[in-house]
Amino acid sequence: MTIFQSIILGIVQGLTELLPISSSAHLNLIPWIFEWNIPESFDVALHFGTLLAIGIFFFKDWIDLIKGGYNKIIHKKNSTEGTMFWYIVIATIPGGAIGFLLDHFVGDELGNFTLLIASALIIMGIILYIVDKKAPAKTKYEDMNFKQTFLIGLSQALAFIPGVSRSGITMTIGRIMGVDRESTAKYSFMLSAPIVLGATLYKFKDFVFDIPFIVGVLASFITGLFVIKFLLEYLKKGSFKIFAIYRVIIGIIIIALYFTRI
Repeated sequence: MTIFQSIILGIVQGLTELLPISSSAHLNLIPWIFEWNIPESFDVALHFGTLLAIGIFFFKDWIDLIKGGYNKIIHKKNSTEGTMFWYIVIATIPGGAIGFLLDHFVGDELGNFTLLIASALIIMGIILYIVDKKAPAKTKYEDMNFKQTFLIGLSQALAFIPGVSRSGITMTIGRIMGVDRESTAKYSFMLSAPIVLGATLYKFKDFVFDIPFIVGVLASFITGLFVIKFLLEYLKKGSFKIFAIYRVIIGIIIIALYFTRI
């Protein structure tokens, strides 16, 4: 793998992991389009870059969450941060476990089904558009309850299908549950961190720490920082419509490319 390829894939990862447009779809489709031979573990390495971006951008939030979670159990002190910490922990367990098993047994194979990826992009794009347009936006991040956080976390299990998108499905379910756009995006980012960290540790032994690896992770990290800031600002007034339209257009283009190659 070349440095150029790692930079391109790192930027793509930083953009698509955090926006609701599916990083797994793009990281499968770009090598397919350009006929690149990319190591399987490099996908997880790029996710580590966006994990770093989430950790740095929300550093103070994570410190407050961890302190709050500790105080809630040890000192019996209730706080919004302590409650949210344990919401995230509980929401991560079923979604992460189910998603891991599904991805382990069938996820790698699904990445070879181009039409499935394109279809998932289109279908989820349409669902995201309809849900975002019709769902109320009455709950803020700090007011989210157990039911909302748990169901959003459970939905992550569907992210094993390339094209569905972890951020896409969690943001869609968040909107269904009445969470406002900015809050559902923030919760989606926070919720993804434990699962990505687990995947990184699981695949760590397969990493090749060469120049392309380092460059790719850095590209993913830097891009991710900008994307988080952009999306949270954009969603204060904007909607998910532009991302839904993008998903449908890319899905149609991929289907057209697929049939031209037969």
